Amino acid sequence: MQLFYAPEADFSRDMYTFSEEESRHIVRVLRMTVGEEVFLTDGQGTLARGEITDGSIKNCTVVLREVMPEFEQRPYRMHLAVAPTKNADRIEWMVEKATEIGVDTITLLLTEHSERRVLRTDRLEKIAVGAIKQSQKAYLPRIEPLIPFSEWVTRPFEGLKLIAHCEEGSDKVSMKSLVKPASDVLVLIGPEGDFSPAEIAQAVQNGFRPVSLGRSRLRTETAAIAAVHTVALINE
Repeated sequence: MQLFYAPEADFSRDMYTFSEEESRHIVRVLRMTVGEEVFLTDGQGTLARGEITDGSIKNCTVVLREVMPEFEQRPYRMHLAVAPTKNADRIEWMVEKATEIGVDTITLLLTEHSERRVLRTDRLEKIAVGAIKQSQKAYLPRIEPLIPFSEWVTRPFEGLKLIAHCEEGSDKVSMKSLVKPASDVLVLIGPEGDFSPAEIAQAVQNGFRPVSLGRSRLRTETAAIAAVHTVALINE
């Protein structure tokens, strides 16, 4: 199906007109015409099936044939808090793949060992939009801008709180042994240089359980995807 992101759509009405930019893309690039079927999502869980009734290059309009609220809603909420990589391409790849698998919130953490301290969240949001369109999802994850670890880690979270790190000799257990189906999960992933001992201790003091993602030592972006995928598989 051809899915479009329409955050301002009012699905209580039976018609929707795309923006001029999106209309041009539909008519000129995709070469879609009157009578063809399209799908729209507001990124908040609603998916709608429509039919093109006006193929104008400036005001492409569809009539909504079916509206599906809470489309393929997952039985859990996944919150990923991660320190951005030095290479922006890697964190962008991570956002794309985590969105495709299924994540509700991505928080960007500023840690002691962070090498990247500036990041464009608007760029990441566009990547996430592209990912929901490609993977045909109706839920767009919220991307929270960079925030200091020590400030963020004290915030409350109703669910399982985990911190994945590489420090040896700590009381870590396998992440998959703790995650239960239909349970909300928050996972912390550190930067290339890992979390500092002080940050790990602060996380533990605030209710986070130290976990392992396996025997391999993973890059930041790989560890983030492994965590998101683990939770998704347990909920299959």
